[in-house]
Amino acid sequence: MFFVAGIALGGFLTVWLMPNDSIVLVHPHLAADLYQSGLTDYSGLVPVELFNWNSLFSLRGFLLMVVGGFFVGFGTRYAGGCTSGHAISGISNLQLPSLIATCCFMAGGFFMANVILPYILNL
Repeated sequence: MFFVAGIALGGFLTVWLMPNDSIVLVHPHLAADLYQSGLTDYSGLVPVELFNWNSLFSLRGFLLMVVGGFFVGFGTRYAGGCTSGHAISGISNLQLPSLIATCCFMAGGFFMANVILPYILNL
C-alpha cells in the first residue's frame, strides 16, 4: 500500500510542481543534431516525424517501431524479465543475473543511441 500511495503522491507532486512545458524541452545540442536528420517537431513526448502512421510504412519508421518492438520483446524474454524488474527488484535482492542483465541493457542502450540510431535517422 505504501508503494501505491507513493505512486499517487509522486504523480500529484509532478503535476503540481513541474511547469507544463518542461517535459517536452529538448537540449539545444540534441535539437541541432536531430534537425540535421529532419526532426523538428517536439510538441509531444516523441518526435512526430518518426512516430506516426505514415512513418510506419517507411524503412526508418519500420525499423524503429516494428523491429525495435520485436527486439524489446525478444530481449525481455531472453533476459527473463524487463529492465525495471531486473534493475529495481533484482538488484535490490542482490541477484547476480539481474546485475548482469542491467549492465547489458545499459550497454545495449548506449550502443543503440550513439552508434545505430544516427544511421537509422539518416535513412
